[in-house]
Amino acid sequence: MSSSFVEPVNLSARGVAMVPLTLEHEPGLREAAADGQLWNIRVTSVPEPEKTRAYIEAALNATDRFAFAVIEEATGKVIGTSSYHDVLPAVKRVEIGYTWYARSVQRTHVNTTCKLLLLSHAFETLGCNVVGWRTDNFNFASQAAIERLGAKKDGVIRGHAMRRDGTIRDTVMYSLRSGEWPEVKAQLLYLLDKPR
Repeated sequence: MSSSFVEPVNLSARGVAMVPLTLEHEPGLREAAADGQLWNIRVTSVPEPEKTRAYIEAALNATDRFAFAVIEEATGKVIGTSSYHDVLPAVKRVEIGYTWYARSVQRTHVNTTCKLLLLSHAFETLGCNVVGWRTDNFNFASQAAIERLGAKKDGVIRGHAMRRDGTIRDTVMYSLRSGEWPEVKAQLLYLLDKPR
């Protein structure tokens, strides 16, 4: 992404690294998607194995998106991806999305750690006023995860986007304002530090 608002950066904590996504991550990302055949989930954007390269190229060519590969530091294995997107420098707003993880790391500390890294960077380094999320109206797991973060539901945009199966989805919008971040950060740290 060419915007000077979101510059390439490496983020890491708790054994998880988020690094700028490149074509070199293609084999690892393909393997991560295969862990659970995630492309079969109707309400996500996970690429089919043969479309992984095009997925990465689309992320790299987008003018308002900055994509990360999520890496397990101990093994160097690619375990997922997440992006800042719909970046609006003038109002200091980013959205977090295009997020998915290999099935083997779902329901572990990985997603919470990545959200902590992305939100900390957005609010504390980029000085964002608002961070947003959007999800499919039928992706109830994603909605629950976003709500668990403490984000507020802004509303639903009806007939907003195409799903991979050709149906038209409604999009549920959420946001978190900078003034809400300290409480959300404390909650994320609490969730990460409590015994699992």
